[in-house]
Amino acid sequence: MSWSWRYENADGEPVTPVDLPAAELFPTQSDAESWLGEEWRVLLAAGVSRVSLLEGDRVVYGPMSLDPESP
Repeated sequence: MSWSWRYENADGEPVTPVDLPAAELFPTQSDAESWLGEEWRVLLAAGVSRVSLLEGDRVVYGPMSLDPESP
């Protein structure tokens, strides 16, 4: 199985990665989480408010806010 991120705006609508880092597939959960740790600011600046981690089609967790001021 591969791991990926689903991008959403503040209303929960999908955000397509036009000006975003490529929606990559990762071999492990750790790789996906490390990538997000490096790219979350770019995603937030591009209009992504929250993300969900997927393993294949299954949501592992999320939606998770990218806003550092969110509780």
